[in-house]
Amino acid sequence: MNDDIHQPQPEPERPSQASYQGPPPPPPGMWQYVPYSPPPQPRSRIWIPIVIVLGCLFLFSLFGLALVGIAVGGAGGAAERGPHVALIRVDGVITAGTSGGSPFGSSVCGSEDMVEQLERARTNPDAKAIVIRINSPGGSAAGSEEVYNEIKRVRESGKVVYTSMGDVAASGGYYIAAPCTKIFSDANSITGSIGVIFSTADMSELYKKIGYRPEVVKSGKFKDIGSSSRALTPEERSLLQEIVNMTYINFVTAVSKGRKLPFDQVKKISDGRVFTGGQAMKLKLVDEIGGLHETIRAAGKAGGIKGAPKTVEYGRKGFLKNLLGGEASKASGELDAALARKALELLAGHAEDSTY
Repeated sequence: MNDDIHQPQPEPERPSQASYQGPPPPPPGMWQYVPYSPPPQPRSRIWIPIVIVLGCLFLFSLFGLALVGIAVGGAGGAAERGPHVALIRVDGVITAGTSGGSPFGSSVCGSEDMVEQLERARTNPDAKAIVIRINSPGGSAAGSEEVYNEIKRVRESGKVVYTSMGDVAASGGYYIAAPCTKIFSDANSITGSIGVIFSTADMSELYKKIGYRPEVVKSGKFKDIGSSSRALTPEERSLLQEIVNMTYINFVTAVSKGRKLPFDQVKKISDGRVFTGGQAMKLKLVDEIGGLHETIRAAGKAGGIKGAPKTVEYGRKGFLKNLLGGEASKASGELDAALARKALELLAGHAEDSTY
C-alpha cells in the first residue's frame, strides 16, 4: 500500500500579497474563486461648470441687449437731437391703452403710447416733421379717436404729419390717417372700411346640446346685453344699433373734416367697403402713391430739411419691453434705464481707475 495517501495534502498555493488585487483570501480550507469587481467610480461633474458658464453667458446677453435697446430706442437722448423726421409706427390692432406684444412682433398698438410719441415729437424742436407708418386693420373707436385728436394738436402747432400706408390701413387705421397733412399709400395697400361693427353670437342651441346651462343674476335687463347664452331682444338690438349709428356718424365726420371733403361725399363711400391705394387716391382718400421712403423724403422737405433727412424711430422699444409687452413694459422700461445707468457707472469707474 502507498503510504502517501495517509500524509496531509499541501494547501493550494495562494497568490502573493504583492500581485493579488482582489478581496482578502478566506480562512484555510475554504478557498474559492470569486470574480473581481472594481469599486464604483464617482460620476464626473464636468457638466456643472459648463452649465454655470452657459447661464452667465445668457444673463450677459440679456444685459447687453437691454443696453442696446436703451441706446437705440430709449426715450429722448442723443438720437433725437439734430434736425430729423420722427417715425411713429402703428402696428396691429388699435386699442385705448398701452401697446403689447412679444419678441416676434407686436399685436396690439395702444393709443396711450401713440399719444406719448406724438407729444414728444411735437415738443421736440429738432423733429421737423412726423411720419406715421400704418399697418393696422383697425380696432377701438375710442383709441383711434384719441390718436386722431393728438394728430390735430400736432398740426395746430405748425408741424407737418404725413401718413405712409403699409399692407393695410383700414377702419381705425384710416381714422388715424384722415387728419394728417398728406397721405401716401402703395398702389396695392388695402384701406377704407369706413364703418362701425358690433358682433356677438347666440350659442344657446349649442349650450343645450352639451348640457351647459348658464345662470345669470343681473341688476337691470340690459346688463347682460350681447350674452352668448341667448339671442338679442328687439329692444337690445335697437339700443345697440343706435350706438353703432352714432359712432359711425362720428367716424364719417372725422374723415370729412380731416380730408376736407363734403360729409355726403364721404358718407356715400362709407359702407364698410375697402379700396386699394389706387382706388382710394381717385376717391381723394389718399394723396399720392408711394412707399415709406418717398413719404419720409416728402415729409422732410415739407419740414425744411434739405437732402435725405435723418429718421428717428420714436416708437422703438428696448429688448425687455419687447419681451414683456403690455402693462409690464412700463416696469421693464424702468429696469432698462436702471441697467443702462449701472453700466455707465461701471464704465466710468473703470476709466478712472485705468492708467497709461
